[in-house]
Amino acid sequence: MASTVQELLDRLPATVNEAERREWATACAHALGLGGMAISLDRELVWFTDDTSARLEDLQFVLGQGPGLFLQDDTEVRQLPDLSRLLARQWPQYAAEAEELGIAALFVWPVHIGAVQIGTMTGYRRTTGPLSAQQSAQGWLVADALAQHVLNRLPAVSLTNSNSNSNSNSNSNSSNGPGHAGAVDLHRTEVHQATGVLSVKLGVPLAEALDHLRAEAYASGLSLTDTAHAVIRRELPDDPT
Repeated sequence: MASTVQELLDRLPATVNEAERREWATACAHALGLGGMAISLDRELVWFTDDTSARLEDLQFVLGQGPGLFLQDDTEVRQLPDLSRLLARQWPQYAAEAEELGIAALFVWPVHIGAVQIGTMTGYRRTTGPLSAQQSAQGWLVADALAQHVLNRLPAVSLTNSNSNSNSNSNSNSSNGPGHAGAVDLHRTEVHQATGVLSVKLGVPLAEALDHLRAEAYASGLSLTDTAHAVIRRELPDDPT
């Protein structure tokens, strides 16, 4: 029997390994009628259920387009129940990429800590149609719970990393790795590093260097993180020397 959203939220603190987190994430997305979802805090991707949800978030950062950016009302869920009708008019490049991924609908919940918006939770569907009133309301509960869960884990991860010389093992890697529910890895850390590398090599400001990095990611079809990794390791054929 499928779990209710409240039952899943009650189980969130007990998810302690990769298998449990993936099972929890999938069940929670399905309970909301979604194929997958991702959370970004201050435009840093910190949690996602699958490669598709991560790619959708990455594209927003790469293109500067998408429903999670520049929310005008942080008290409402942004619903795009039919991307072919709504999204292409506002964000044509993002719409084309979403269509390539087989995405038919997107939904964005603002994420708050208290009265302050700190990020977004974006869910996708491969079929058109709006959220029900219950799904919309329960999505707020999930977004708030996950944001708090992620923030609560920040000190633990910092402690784990600082003590890695004595306690490093495969279990700590699996519990805190990217893509796991509740993970706090900042997936764009290498993006910031690569931006600095390109800024120095090209002799341009950081903002222009980031534009170069985004353009390379879009042209190559790689994620922004993979492109940044290639720049840092000098694996791109046109990487300046």
